[in-house]
Amino acid sequence: MHYSMKQGLFLSPLSLLQNVPLDWSDCCFQVPTVLWSTVDHANFLQGLHFPFSLKDGLLCYRNHVYIPPGPGREKALRLCHDCKPAGHFGLFKTMHLILRDFWWPKIRKDVEKYVNTCPVCQRSKIRREKPSGLLHPLPTSSRPWEIISADFITDLPPSCGFTTVLVVVDLFTKLAHFIPCEGLPTAKETADLFLQHVFRLHGLPKSLVTDRGSQFTSRFWKALQKLLGIDSRLSSAHHPQTDGQTERTNATLEQYLRCYVNYQQDNWASLLPLSEFAYNNGVQASTKETPFFANYGFHPRFFPPVIETSEVPAAEDWLQELTAVQQLLLQQLDQAKEDYKRHADKHRQPGPEIKVGDRVFLSTRFLPSHRPCRKLDARFIGPYPVVAQLNPVTFKLQLPRSMRIHPVFHRSLLLPADGV
Repeated sequence: MHYSMKQGLFLSPLSLLQNVPLDWSDCCFQVPTVLWSTVDHANFLQGLHFPFSLKDGLLCYRNHVYIPPGPGREKALRLCHDCKPAGHFGLFKTMHLILRDFWWPKIRKDVEKYVNTCPVCQRSKIRREKPSGLLHPLPTSSRPWEIISADFITDLPPSCGFTTVLVVVDLFTKLAHFIPCEGLPTAKETADLFLQHVFRLHGLPKSLVTDRGSQFTSRFWKALQKLLGIDSRLSSAHHPQTDGQTERTNATLEQYLRCYVNYQQDNWASLLPLSEFAYNNGVQASTKETPFFANYGFHPRFFPPVIETSEVPAAEDWLQELTAVQQLLLQQLDQAKEDYKRHADKHRQPGPEIKVGDRVFLSTRFLPSHRPCRKLDARFIGPYPVVAQLNPVTFKLQLPRSMRIHPVFHRSLLLPADGV
C-alpha cells in the first residue's frame, strides 16, 4: 500500500492503473508510463510485492503486463484473436497467445466469452461436436395403412420406357409397393398412381409422410389431400431422417436391382414385381415379422411346400391370430423406436436451448454457394430470428425473400448466435 499525496488516500498498486489510457496499432501494444507527478515514486515501489513488479513504467504480474478494466482489455483480445497474425483460433491457442504478454484477473473467463461469441468464428468454423437435436420419432400407427410414406428413386437408366420408381411403404406392417414411372410425375400424375396402386388395395391413409418434392408441395396436391382428409407430413429442409423408412426401403430396392440387373442395366423395370415380392416376404428387424404376414396373417407360397397339410383353420381362429399378430406388431414397433432413439441419441446432443425470438446462424451445408470456391465459403450465415418452433427439434426462421428456400430447419442445422 502507498499514500497518494494528491487525494490523501491509501491505494493498492493495481488501483493506480485503473484509468491509465491504452493505445496500440493492429499488431503492436504500447502503454504510456504513469504520470509520476501524481504518485510518490518511492512509496509506490515500496508497496509492490511479488508477483507484481514495475518494468519500464509498466505494472507487471509475473512479467506479464497488467491491463486495467476498460477498453484496453477488449483491444488486447482483438489483438490476440481477431488480427491476421492471430488467426481466429479457439480458446486454447488464444489463451496461450494472450498470456505471453498480458494478464488481468479472471482473464480465462473473458477470453472464453470473447472466443465463444466471436461472429466471424461462428460463421466460418466447422462444428466438431455431436449434432444438436435428439431423435424425435414419428408416432406409431394403430392399424395397417393408416400412416404411409412415399418417395421417388430418380435418374435410373431407361427400361421399358421407365426412368423413375415411386416407393410407397406402410409404416405399420412395412409392406411396400414399387411403382415404375415414365420420368418424374407431376402432382396430378402422382395422384393417379396412388389411386391405381395404393387406394384400390388399401383405401385412404390417415397421414402421408413425404419429402418436399414439387409433387407434394404443389397447390393441387395440398388441395387434394385436404378434400380427402389426409394429413400431410412434409420433412424439414435437408433432413431425410423424417422419411427414413422410405429412404431405407429405397436403399434395399437399389441393392436388389444391383444384384440382378443385366450389364446394360435396361431390364430393371421387369425386376420390380419380383423385388417387391422379395422385400415383402423378408422379415423386418423392427416388427420381427414379414410385411406379408403382418398385413394378411399368412405367408405366401415361395415354392411348393415340403410337407403337405390338409388342416384348414377356422375363419374365427384365423381372425383372432391376425389381430394378435397386429397387436404384437404394435408393441414391437414401439420397442424398436425406443431402441433406435437410444442408439441414435448416443451420437447426438440436446444442444443449447433455442426459443422463439432468439437469433441463430444457419448452416450452409445444403445451401447453394455463389462464390468461386465452396471450401472457402462461410460455414454458417445469419443470424436470423426464430419465429416459430414446430416441434422439439424443428424451427421456422425469418429469412430474406431473396433466399427463396423453405424456412423450416432441423435443430442440427442451427447455431445459437451467442452475444451477436
